[in-house]
This record gives sequence, C-alpha cells and structure tokens, in this order.
Amino acid sequence: MKAEYRSDVIAQRLKRLFRHLRYQVHRGSLPLRNHGFSSFNEEQLLERYLRELLPNLSNPTLVDIGAGDGRTGSNSLAFLKKGWNGLSVEYDDRKFSKLRTLYRRMPNAIARQGRVTPANVLELLAEHQIAKEFSLLSLDIDSYDYQVLDRILSEHRPGVVISEINEKIPPPIKFMVNYDPEFVLREHFFGYSIACLDDLCAKHQYALIDLEYNNVFLAPAELAGERALTPEAAYRKGYLERPDRKEKFHRNENMEALQSLSPTEGVKFIQQFF
Repeated sequence: MKAEYRSDVIAQRLKRLFRHLRYQVHRGSLPLRNHGFSSFNEEQLLERYLRELLPNLSNPTLVDIGAGDGRTGSNSLAFLKKGWNGLSVEYDDRKFSKLRTLYRRMPNAIARQGRVTPANVLELLAEHQIAKEFSLLSLDIDSYDYQVLDRILSEHRPGVVISEINEKIPPPIKFMVNYDPEFVLREHFFGYSIACLDDLCAKHQYALIDLEYNNVFLAPAELAGERALTPEAAYRKGYLERPDRKEKFHRNENMEALQSLSPTEGVKFIQQFF
C-alpha cells in the first residue's frame, strides 16, 4: 500500500513538473511574438474597440498600472510592439525586474516601479506628461482599483479603459476595497464588483461596453453609443453564461453560491469571508 502511495505521489510530482516546464517553454517564446499576450480575448477586443471608437488615432499612448512582468497576461505589450508610447507601472520587485529588462528593447516604453494609490496616481501621470485624453488605460492592481480609476477619470479621459473586476460577485451587489495603505491581498478580497460601475460611469460620463470574464471595457459615453451595457447584461454575457467559466475560474468554487442567492443573502454570504 505504501509503495502504491509513493508511486502516486511521484506521478503527481512528475506531472506538475512537466506542466511547469511546458509553461516555461511557452513563456520563453513570448518575446518573439507580436500578439496574443493577454489572458483571454482582451487584446483582440481592445484592438476592435480602439479601431471603432478612435479611428483617427494619432500618437497612440497607453498607461498600464499593474503591468506585472510586462508580457504574461499583458493587455499592453502587443500595442507597444507596434510602436505605441507607453507608461507601465509595477510594484513587485521580481516582476518589475522582468518588466524593465523587456522594455529595454522598446525605447517608446517606460517602466516605472512603485505602488500606485488614489493619492499619487495623478502626480505620476503628470510627471510622465500623460495627456488628458490618452488612448488606452489598463488597470489591474488587485486592491483598491476602483478608487484609483475614479481618481484618474476625475482629470483624464482615456479613449478605452480595461480594468479587472472581482468577477465572483454578481450584480446588483456593490463591493469594493477601500483605500488602505496597509492593504494585504487575501482570498476573494480585492478590487470591485461590476455593479459599482453604475455609479462610476454616471459620475464621469463613461459607459460599460463589454466584459471578458474578469475584465471590463469602458469608453466615454459619447463614443460608446449603442454599445453601452448594463452591469447585469454585461455580467451575464461576459462571465455568468460562459460555458468554460467554472474551468477557468475554478478557485471561485466556494463563492458559486452567490449566483443563486438574493442580494441580501449574498451580502451575508460575502461577510463570511471578510
């Protein structure tokens, strides 16, 4: 029995090692490509909306806050490879080291290390002379994203915004992480729910135009036109009714009950975690 157990353990370890090696080989090939870096279909959707909403785009500029290593799951690398100007910010030392190394090949791209907060984000954009109306904003800092986005839109008007949400919390429940300089990421406690975008979009005259699993797409209301969606419609189309969502987001299994609870019951359920 012990021998069988050891064989199973060894087999599992070898399987994990093989997956890890295969992933590293895949990552090693990424710098040779010019597209296909985003986690799901975000890059293609960005290309579509930029083409449709900003057809006469000149001097394209992007800001990527929470850029990671610059290529794994990146929503911005494909555009930088096309010659876009870009400012990418990452806090983590290890990821930033890889980001900086990658950007040495692209003189049009600036890598900046630091923790972005609602208090410093406008100063950061001003320091790097980011125009009030720049082309693309990508935001993914796994914390008080809502407050940072709210602050950016108070003075800037990017043509397209892509921002990670906390996809496991369905509308109409409004959930967000408030700004805390001592914030520590923990299970399920990050970002904001899609329902919060009702208030944000109304405040800044933006519209929700799409959801791709856990990334929302926003555009100025005057550009969005008939593309504008309610949080409920976007959530159903972009996450809830996707046939592979449970596979892609298997870590959300212990939050799946939220999909069948009333909003009041849902809030009580969420409070168990926080």
